[in-house]
Amino acid sequence: MSAGEAITAEGLDALKAELERLEGEGRRAIAQRISAAREHGDLKENAEYHAAKEDQAHLETRIARLAERLRNARVVETPADDGGRVHFGATVHVIDEESGRAQTFTLVGPTEADLKTGKLSAESPMAQALMGAELGQTVDVETPRGTKKWRVERIGA
Repeated sequence: MSAGEAITAEGLDALKAELERLEGEGRRAIAQRISAAREHGDLKENAEYHAAKEDQAHLETRIARLAERLRNARVVETPADDGGRVHFGATVHVIDEESGRAQTFTLVGPTEADLKTGKLSAESPMAQALMGAELGQTVDVETPRGTKKWRVERIGA
């Protein structure tokens, strides 16, 4: 990914904060667990020690992955005047034309995606269908259950 991974400014801040937390308190907590487990004697048969060392390896892998994502991150600025179109970083309110169910999504980079909080990966089929759509426009989204029609109700928070 030479151009870098698209991310919102908010996502970049969250990435930095998580990396800082893991490098600081995360590493300290693991070091304390390893130290406490060492006090229990023979390390060969010390399950607590081995579990802590395994957790340490997972933590270091996570830190390395986050650092790599941070190096490759490319903040995509959201345009001040979007011309009334859906774009990366935009919050879009849509209505399922079949069920009438409304949903709100913010289109973000793939590593920021979290549907529980309404953050939809800009690489998802739904986001791809919505990108560039205008207010009031209906887009077709291919799903495993067939084509869904979503109408853009509002763009913006």
